[in-house]
Amino acid sequence: MVRFWVGLILGCLLLATSCERSPKPAAVETHALQTTNQQVFQVRGIIKSVKASQKEVEIKHEAIPGYMPGMTMPFDVKDTNELTALMPGERVTFRLTVTDTEGWIDQIRSLGPATNEPAASGVIQPVRDVNPLTVGDPLPNYQFTNQFGEPFSTTQFKGQALAITFLFTRCPFPTFCPRMANQFEEAQQKLLGMGGGPTNWQLLAISFDPEFDTPTVLSTYGRAHHYDPKHWTFATGDLMDITAIGDQFGLAFWHDQTGSITHNLRTVVIDLNGRVQKVFEGSSWTSAELASELIKAAGAAP
Repeated sequence: MVRFWVGLILGCLLLATSCERSPKPAAVETHALQTTNQQVFQVRGIIKSVKASQKEVEIKHEAIPGYMPGMTMPFDVKDTNELTALMPGERVTFRLTVTDTEGWIDQIRSLGPATNEPAASGVIQPVRDVNPLTVGDPLPNYQFTNQFGEPFSTTQFKGQALAITFLFTRCPFPTFCPRMANQFEEAQQKLLGMGGGPTNWQLLAISFDPEFDTPTVLSTYGRAHHYDPKHWTFATGDLMDITAIGDQFGLAFWHDQTGSITHNLRTVVIDLNGRVQKVFEGSSWTSAELASELIKAAGAAP
């Protein structure tokens, strides 16, 4: 009988110990699935310039089916070693990777010097002689048409801080026109959400593809970027006027017979007195910098 009770007690102790040591169900961790729309293309082109110190190479590339027509544009590179020994005039193949916000190339391979490169077959683009504008210069009056099909002039913005950028809605490359629109959208959100901040500010995005970017197209594009029509205008107009205002800030763009548009980037801040305050080149500026310049421009001294 004693052995029975001892055995029973030992059995219970062992069972209790076993239960305590049994593994508890593992906590289930949930993580938001982050996806990035990444596309990869194999492309051919001709080197136009190499800027190793800026991790950049300018290439006149062939059309990329399903993505964009042939253009001449700068591309970022991750590894500057890939630019070693590359020279203007060389034919190359390369891999182009694009996400929602970034784009770069790698696996650059030389195919030797380009031979018998066809002459550029551009279309005649009307221009007029204008002087470059620098900080402190007044913005001349230009007439455009907004996303509602209504005419307006740049003089209407006097008394308000004004940011101007240039783009075209068909541009797919993330660090070019899409970045300009995204930066404007972010700056708009910052300024609208600023308690006690200025209200006398405007954003103006001018398309240099007026044949395609009709007011209806621009209105749709604006809604995709959550624009506030009270503070953000999209504009089209006569190509001569668009070219002229762009020229004054160093914007260069041209169309060819294939419908391709090659361009650089300029964004400008005009103060409430209608004078140039800041010219941003390229796409390296941030929405915070733009918002800061607009705040400054909204309170500029006469």
